[in-house]
Amino acid sequence: MHEWALAQAVVYTAIEYQRKEKLREIVELEIKIGELQQIDREIFEFALKEIVQLKKMTGMRVRVEKEEAILKCRVCGYQWSFADSMKRLSGEQAEFIHFLPEVIHIHSRCPQCKSPDFEIVKGRGVKITAIKGIK
Repeated sequence: MHEWALAQAVVYTAIEYQRKEKLREIVELEIKIGELQQIDREIFEFALKEIVQLKKMTGMRVRVEKEEAILKCRVCGYQWSFADSMKRLSGEQAEFIHFLPEVIHIHSRCPQCKSPDFEIVKGRGVKITAIKGIK
């Protein structure tokens, strides 16, 4: 259940930002979840809600968006989606990527030229994209 650990890290990062910026309270928190992380969004949002309540930040509005993962071949320049790659993977390979997203480089190839040399353009990780607060 790494969703709980990620949710906790997001909330603690927001609290640290609040302290550094001397905000009385945080009113809005925006988060992007990269598709490559394959996070169970329902569990992640539940964990966020519980941790926010525990930290008595109940006035804070939390928005969570999914960011599509895009891959780009360094050889031919072709771009494709992670969803396309997932269609060609076994359940075991998909699970490996779920826990360690960088192993996608072992299990995926460019659909056009079959090169294993590609980059993750977007859709990796969990990012706080905005924190709005009151001083």
